[in-house]
Amino acid sequence: MSTKVTVEVQRLPHADGLPLPAYQTTEAAGLDLLAAVPDAEPLTLASGKHAMVPTGLAIALPPGFEAQVRPRSGLAAKHGVTVLNSPGTIDADYRGEIKVILINHGGVPFVIRRGERIAQMVIAPVVQAALVPVASLSETDRGAGGFGSTGR
Repeated sequence: MSTKVTVEVQRLPHADGLPLPAYQTTEAAGLDLLAAVPDAEPLTLASGKHAMVPTGLAIALPPGFEAQVRPRSGLAAKHGVTVLNSPGTIDADYRGEIKVILINHGGVPFVIRRGERIAQMVIAPVVQAALVPVASLSETDRGAGGFGSTGR
């Protein structure tokens, strides 16, 4: 079951001529984000380095939603390039430009050209927690075991 939500999008001047993010298939969860770097100035991401890549877009999410910026599997698998703070979160009250922090874990420089698909954006509902201070927590079989406590 697919649910649609309306998200207002503003194309900033440096995104002129670029298409809006789009789903690549009918059942895709993420919209592909494009690099809004100048045509004449592609961004070269050296091995082991990271950079904030502009998309030229700002969005207005409805209350109760977030946008998650996630890596594209093809960039990661083929080039070792991924989203550094994955997933990045765009809150419903943020109105600035969406930028993607990419890192090159590959062994060679990676060139990011204008209009290249650099990440995907997933729109998701948000649940906010009401934290309740307590003196102790309920017992479970696992208890405080973490970081490999249930296996390798």
